[in-house]
Amino acid sequence: MRPPDGQVYRFDPGALCLELLATGGPGDFARFETLHEPSDLVAWAGGSRLGPCLELAVTEAELASVRRLRDALFLFTADQAHGRPRDPRHLAAINAAAAEPPLVARIAPDGTRAWAPGGTGAGLLSTVARDAVDLFTGPYAPRVRECASLNCFLLFVDTSRPGRRRWCAMERCGNRAKARTHRATRTAPKGQAAPKS
Repeated sequence: MRPPDGQVYRFDPGALCLELLATGGPGDFARFETLHEPSDLVAWAGGSRLGPCLELAVTEAELASVRRLRDALFLFTADQAHGRPRDPRHLAAINAAAAEPPLVARIAPDGTRAWAPGGTGAGLLSTVARDAVDLFTGPYAPRVRECASLNCFLLFVDTSRPGRRRWCAMERCGNRAKARTHRATRTAPKGQAAPKS
């Protein structure tokens, strides 16, 4: 990821549908928007779990649909991460997108996964929505989390074996929290516990 502060770090949210959430979001998160043109969505798809072999034709209308799904999925995922009730509108948006035909996977001559020609933004939308259905109805649904940092709202699924992942990335928020704790421990008066990060 390359946030506005310019620091580059690796962030793996654990699922294709959650990768889309890092492209922007509703409300205050709109300032992080990266999907401005159809070519931005094509570039995102090529850098995602889908892989660089994906050739897409995306229209402006399809791009708008992907952003609407992303915003609904963002709010749905945040509700899941915090144990809040699911909003029926967000659920309906995910289910409607998942009902459409997805991108078609195939095996390339070299044995790798490839995509059938003719992929569209609508197919990408359905593929992402179906991934969300799999995530939120599967064994990792209870492990959807929001980064524990006070000023980071990235959402991810904890696929670690122990299930104790707290940070979007150790290189960013995890290290910052450890540094804060270390500084607080060094400056706290003797006998007084350092504040939690």
